[in-house]
Amino acid sequence: MKTNYSSLHLRALLLISILNSSASSDETSPTTHDSIARVAIYDHSDGNASGPQNLMQFLTSENGIECQRVSPKDIQTGMLNNFDVLIMPGGSGSLQSKKLEETGRKNVIEFVESGGGYVGICAGSYLATSQYSWSLGLVNARVWDRVHWARGTGNVTLSMTPSGLRLLNAKQAELFVYYGQGPLLAPDTKAHLPGYEVLASYKTEVVSKGAPEGSMVGTHAIIRTMYKNGRVICFSPHPEKQGGPQQLMTAAVKWAANGIRPPKPTVSTESRCSPTQRHESSVDPVN
Repeated sequence: MKTNYSSLHLRALLLISILNSSASSDETSPTTHDSIARVAIYDHSDGNASGPQNLMQFLTSENGIECQRVSPKDIQTGMLNNFDVLIMPGGSGSLQSKKLEETGRKNVIEFVESGGGYVGICAGSYLATSQYSWSLGLVNARVWDRVHWARGTGNVTLSMTPSGLRLLNAKQAELFVYYGQGPLLAPDTKAHLPGYEVLASYKTEVVSKGAPEGSMVGTHAIIRTMYKNGRVICFSPHPEKQGGPQQLMTAAVKWAANGIRPPKPTVSTESRCSPTQRHESSVDPVN
């Protein structure tokens, strides 16, 4: 049975236009960082998870990014204060939430609301939505056709919006990318959250395991928003895969790193940190 997406699309346009979205007023060109962007990549595996491995192959100092894996325990004990951006990669959003526990989830939310960046990929985007009891509620987004979330995997075509082309350094308006059962994003109606900006939608789909034909086409694949002082960008597919459009992820991380951070406190000579101690840098807001 073919599902008509037009009603969802119209509701999305209406909701995005009436909600107070800080992201839509933001400059859409890629931002620049005066220093290396410090990026934490969540990993609760024994180090063999493919997502962090793929990310660390191209999110390098040569590209203006310094990456480090962080465990749920690291997040629970406040290590995010050493970073500009947290990447929550693929896997299971509910399991990520369970591993973080209440303390870890609270620390992630506080990190973003105080100006840290959040980049969700597949499971990490499920985690960021306002849909589930276990999700973080960082984006005003729900999952379309959640009954068929396990709809299969495969390569699909993205249709980039004009702002998505500029922000993410996309080389063309249509891009091939791997889809691994990520969320089909649609606007939610949470009054306390701003709307989001669509950077890419699905032009083609994966239809298996009982998923209705047409239900994926036109849903939102990449979105961005603000959560208080922090920047949030969510990817439903996997551009970080080898052979994928990895430049989208590089640009997304750099954009997310430029949230509104509190000014660095003045340190007196007597209390100055030693050169080996790391502290949070001040990042100017980028409009």
